[in-house]
Amino acid sequence: MRKKHHKIFGRMQWLTSCISTTLVLLLLGLVVLFGLSARQLSKEVKENFTVTLLLDDDLEEAEATKFQRRLNAQPYAKATTLITAEQALKEESERMGTDPSEFLGGDNPYTASIEMNVTADYACTDSLLRITRELKSLWQVADVIYQRDLVDNLNHTLRKATLVLAALAVLLMIISVVLINNTVRLSVYARRQTIHTMRLVGASWAFIRWPFLKRSIGIGLVAAVIAIALLLAGVQWAIAKDEYVATIITQETIVSMVVTVLIAGLLLTFACTWLSVGHFLRMRENEMYD
Repeated sequence: MRKKHHKIFGRMQWLTSCISTTLVLLLLGLVVLFGLSARQLSKEVKENFTVTLLLDDDLEEAEATKFQRRLNAQPYAKATTLITAEQALKEESERMGTDPSEFLGGDNPYTASIEMNVTADYACTDSLLRITRELKSLWQVADVIYQRDLVDNLNHTLRKATLVLAALAVLLMIISVVLINNTVRLSVYARRQTIHTMRLVGASWAFIRWPFLKRSIGIGLVAAVIAIALLLAGVQWAIAKDEYVATIITQETIVSMVVTVLIAGLLLTFACTWLSVGHFLRMRENEMYD
């Protein structure tokens, strides 16, 4: 009867430890997922920023296309769109509902232009100022236009959001380590008498540690698999609700999240068990029963 009771207690303890570790790893996975997704979102927002290059009036369309190809080869150019003077006139006429050239004796008031999306690394004030100076020095470019205030506000907001997310990630990591450590410590504490008995009969520390480490690694692996399954289900649900989420939560983000949760589940439970068992191995008999 006593043996059966001990077996049931052991299973309940294993289940409790597994649930606690799963919740902690789920929290850790969410931190990684949100952190990497926020980074991808920041990149997307920056690369949607547009710089307009007004081209010289004397630049022919063939030369403009050649210049666009040169521009595409630059490290700061994410994508470019050439808008001819005729195309600009047509679009503006459709927008206004009237042809502006009619008021100018048939002359087209618009010039050809190139709309350039810059890469995320160059979407900052200093880089854009340098790029603007470089482009304005070219004879093909009459002027360079972009919203500098928007760039400043965008980078300021993203910088604040990054700091908040980093602080939250550090805080949640500390909480995760503490919770897993307490869960493992309580599990080892319940079997402190077994540790003391094995120590009295002359068992080595490595021999005593191994069953606890094996059990904790198993708990960490099971908890990691459950947490990963829940996280992947959540990601699939979010993508099904809004397809845009798939552009933010990339395959690289999902792989990083899975690997992080799996490694954390194994390493944290292993490390916490190693330290907890070592703590009781170093305790004297009178301290163990206090």
